[in-house]
Amino acid sequence: MKQEQSVKIKLNQTFPLTIKRLGINGEGVGYFKKQVVFVPGALPGEEVVVEALKVHPKFAEAKIKKIRKKSEHRVQPLCPVYEECGGCQLQHLQYSQQLKEKRDIVIQALERHTKLSLDQIEIKETIGMEDPWNYRNKSQFQVGSRDGKVLAGLYGMNSHKLINIDQCAVQHPKTSKATGKVKRILQDLQIPIYNERTRKGLVRTIVTRVGIQTGELQIVLITTKRELPKKQLIVQEIKKRLPEVKSIIQNINGQKTSLIFGEETINLEGKDFIQETLGDLSFELSARTFFQLNPVQTVKLYNEVKKAAGLTGKEKVVDAYCGVGTIGLWVSDQAADIRGMDIIPESIEDAKKNAARHGIKHAEYVTGKAEVLLPKWVKEGWKPDVIIVDPPRTGLDEQLIKTILKVKPKKVVYVSCNPSTLAKDIEVLSASYKVDMIQPVDMFPQTSHVECISQIVLKND
Repeated sequence: MKQEQSVKIKLNQTFPLTIKRLGINGEGVGYFKKQVVFVPGALPGEEVVVEALKVHPKFAEAKIKKIRKKSEHRVQPLCPVYEECGGCQLQHLQYSQQLKEKRDIVIQALERHTKLSLDQIEIKETIGMEDPWNYRNKSQFQVGSRDGKVLAGLYGMNSHKLINIDQCAVQHPKTSKATGKVKRILQDLQIPIYNERTRKGLVRTIVTRVGIQTGELQIVLITTKRELPKKQLIVQEIKKRLPEVKSIIQNINGQKTSLIFGEETINLEGKDFIQETLGDLSFELSARTFFQLNPVQTVKLYNEVKKAAGLTGKEKVVDAYCGVGTIGLWVSDQAADIRGMDIIPESIEDAKKNAARHGIKHAEYVTGKAEVLLPKWVKEGWKPDVIIVDPPRTGLDEQLIKTILKVKPKKVVYVSCNPSTLAKDIEVLSASYKVDMIQPVDMFPQTSHVECISQIVLKND
């Protein structure tokens, strides 16, 4: 016991470290005296000298003091505020290597959270982008002011300092341009800006979304109160300076919360939505509607979902966490019947409209939770053959997993944006299911995020 204490890492201790792999948040991971050390900015294969910033019972967090041996894959980040911002974690890693490391992050998660034999699962190479920049169709920039100047950007890593971002290397240029113009309008008209510390002021977030295929723009101003001074002037200026804007929305969120959107949404001008197309399908996107942030990769992702589902035209399919119905509609030409659900009513309204616009009559959309609706449908005699799930980062609801194990569809196609929660959910599902294949897809180049499609098949009892 005494010996263990003597080798425990101390705060501010400086020591050498060899980086073995990347962690789930993109940090380098090494071992010092058998203790795990996480080092942001360090890359696998590098030999570094680090300083311990935080020491926890099971691991330590450290920063690089010096790189003794550089990775051959280390590159100069494109973004000038890369190190302050924290929005991207891997701009300093060559893109082809990012794809390899992301596959490894998936493997690590499975090793850590499951008892599965990985040599029986086909874990494919990560599908990347030809041009891994300027892909994000939506930005949500916090607004602040400094020395009388309106800023918009993201809070720095582990801080409450707002980093002003004029150009973002991963945002679509139209969203950056729109945010910049709206910022100037707020400044010119002297609209009160929200102060996160004092909780005073009005405008707290500028949300911009572009239909990359259609060119349509939507601007959402998130305010703390309903009353917006100089409302008509703001609208006039946005229309004048950004003629491509088709939808100007106000959303009210006066809560002390990290959530961007509040419950109340007001249309200030134009349509409630903008149009976007994916492949042959077009979608209406309301302000609060979830839609994939990288449309180019979304087409690849959904094609992989279609492959994994392996439909023959006879199956009943559930599209859980369906959003605006994108995945269900994508596979609809190969399904007999589709039912989708989501807890956001606006998304369900959009899903219904999207299905109607494409003449898809065998798709039904309902507001509610899958774990509540599924047992009800089964009781009524409608049992799904395939369930497609695309949950948030927290993974599947525990009740939904229990429901899947009870209902026993032949196949579950799991679209995941978090390898850790995917692995934990797979472990529980493995009571009745086996994983045949996992396909990583890089939806967010330059970041540590990796999306996966898992083909999960009912075992033969």
